[in-house]
Amino acid sequence: MNYLKTGMLLAALTALFMAVGYMVAGPNGALIAFLVAAGMNLFAYWNADKMVLRMYGAREVDAQSAPEFHGLVRQLAAEAGLPMPRVYIIDTDQPNAFATGRDPDHAAVAATRGIMRMLSREELAGVMAHELAHIKNRDTLIMTVTATIAGAISMLANFAMFFGGSRDGERPNPIAMIALMILAPMAAALVQMAISRTREYAADRAGAQISGRPMALASALAKIHNAAHAIPNPAAEHNPATAHLFIINPLSGARMDNLFSTHPATENRIAALEQIAGEMGGGGRPPSAFDPHGGAPARPDRPRGPWG
Repeated sequence: MNYLKTGMLLAALTALFMAVGYMVAGPNGALIAFLVAAGMNLFAYWNADKMVLRMYGAREVDAQSAPEFHGLVRQLAAEAGLPMPRVYIIDTDQPNAFATGRDPDHAAVAATRGIMRMLSREELAGVMAHELAHIKNRDTLIMTVTATIAGAISMLANFAMFFGGSRDGERPNPIAMIALMILAPMAAALVQMAISRTREYAADRAGAQISGRPMALASALAKIHNAAHAIPNPAAEHNPATAHLFIINPLSGARMDNLFSTHPATENRIAALEQIAGEMGGGGRPPSAFDPHGGAPARPDRPRGPWG
């Protein structure tokens, strides 16, 4: 997805935010919404990554506290030609992961305890390579800013029914307000979808090239997809606007927020990775290429898990 299209989609989100403001308080509401959206974009540029990591209770780890996982990310970042990102672990059983940050020099990757328990070394390498691909493609800023604005649209639409102002001395039409409360979050989800889906395919391809094992990523996607909807992620359910940040949709599907998925169908992603594997000769690097001990032979007396 090119920058022009991304800019147009962000403009659509801002326009939607202004439309909600207009419905709540007329022209003044639209102006205030525009100023708020501009302020949010500026704030999100500098702080959205910290907000998302705090939202999920992510804990930063280093080479001492999580040597295997941290070492794996370091090897992958070197392979991708990226600066070493900050590394976080989220204490939830749902298998998932995401990347955030405004640019490669200020980036972070986060993985859940669940994904580290579930996946093999090669599969986890595929997942983290996918997240590093988002950083390399500079997706993380646009995805995080989109989450901030979409979340604000949903919040404003939900409050509109109760705090709707007046235009020309009249209360807003209650039917229009109800429609706004329902349709505005859906419209925001559609814009998120347009931004996110193409980027997931691109990150799958780049991640397969970074890790050298596309079928390991395909296997990981299948495992995560099957488990993610069965194991709840309470933080994601409370913040559905951030769902598109994850490698697999973390929402259970029980809420209306999940009516439109921001991710491509997992089976389509796996099919694309199978094609990539064929292009790469089906094999890629040997399974030991990304050793969590930094490439050194594993000592027989050293246990192989968990990942930090």
